[in-house]
Amino acid sequence: MEMNDTFTLFLMEGKPDNAFIWLRRAQSKETPMFTLPQTFHATWQPRLLGALRIVAGYLFIAHGSAKLLGFPHVAMFDNLPVGSLPWIAGVLELVGGGMLIVGLFTRPVGFILSGLMAFAYFLAHASKGTPPLPLLNGGELAVLYSFLFLYFSVAGGGAFSLDNLMRGRSDPVLVEGGAR
Repeated sequence: MEMNDTFTLFLMEGKPDNAFIWLRRAQSKETPMFTLPQTFHATWQPRLLGALRIVAGYLFIAHGSAKLLGFPHVAMFDNLPVGSLPWIAGVLELVGGGMLIVGLFTRPVGFILSGLMAFAYFLAHASKGTPPLPLLNGGELAVLYSFLFLYFSVAGGGAFSLDNLMRGRSDPVLVEGGAR
């Protein structure tokens, strides 16, 4: 498939109440409902990646602030000893979440936070006796954060990041389909 292929959504005739919508290549002989040119993806992919990065950083920073600053208050984080594993995780969450929000060093920060969340999953959740079932051990969020941050370590920060400003670009440049 070529990078400049246009994809079109088609209403398939002969289906009950035309209820099925199928994605086909634009060369199809069906009647198109609308088309999404490649420029649409090139424009919105970095912007949505940047928005995802900002929201993930905001949600993640709350974990660190709860552990280190007591806000929002979570009783189990009261009086954490300095240097303990939860305290160190709190520092990484607070600093890493802030760096993700502004998009500073997104790739290395994403890699470090991905490792932190994988470590947290296996230490705090998988040890409950059901490692392959995060739903049963309460580790869904840790797994999701781990893979989300791993994605950021590969994809970069997208739009709205200091990484782009430091490179002298206001908009991310697409290189082989990925935002840089």
